[in-house]
Amino acid sequence: MYKLYYYPLNASMAPHFILEDLGVDFELITVDKKNNEQKSSKYLALNPAGRIPTLIDDGLAIFESPAICVHLAESHPTSNLIPKIGNKNRALFFQWMMYLTNTVQAELMVYFYPQKHTTDVKSVSSIVTAQEIRITAMFELLNSELEDRDFLIGQSISACDYFLFMLAVWADELTKPPLSFNHLARYLRGLAKRDAIINVCRKEKLSLADYQ
Repeated sequence: MYKLYYYPLNASMAPHFILEDLGVDFELITVDKKNNEQKSSKYLALNPAGRIPTLIDDGLAIFESPAICVHLAESHPTSNLIPKIGNKNRALFFQWMMYLTNTVQAELMVYFYPQKHTTDVKSVSSIVTAQEIRITAMFELLNSELEDRDFLIGQSISACDYFLFMLAVWADELTKPPLSFNHLARYLRGLAKRDAIINVCRKEKLSLADYQ
């Protein structure tokens, strides 16, 4: 049985979506982020980066959310959550997964934690303003890509779609949130009808009212 060390609405959300989609047995283990449990010696023994999430698969501890998502998709090839080797969409899968995690997620982290990216407290508000402009442009790009698509890659859902839904949830308080883009909003509302997302949002206590 898989074990997912998680915290609600954290980077564990995308792997949580995928585990629900797969319909496999898994155990959720809450990491008390409010009390910095992810920095405890017990947790660091599993994940030396001291971040959430961590997946335990048959004794193997895996960290970094996109790595967990790819591992789960690869481990269950019949789920089609990652295109098979030889399928031209496989390259697009890795393109978008890298873009979502190395670009969109990375820029969101600077937006949410600007104080970690400067030694000048007076510059914090300027960093936030600049980041919002950058992140908005990224969602504009994604909106254009989704103009005639229900999914980011091919004709069926992939791990990338679950990852993007997580990032969209995080960005819902931007001046121009993802739901304000017409194609992106249609796409997100379509995803929000899926059982995996409904079940995870219920467990993590996130209302999907805005996605109805």
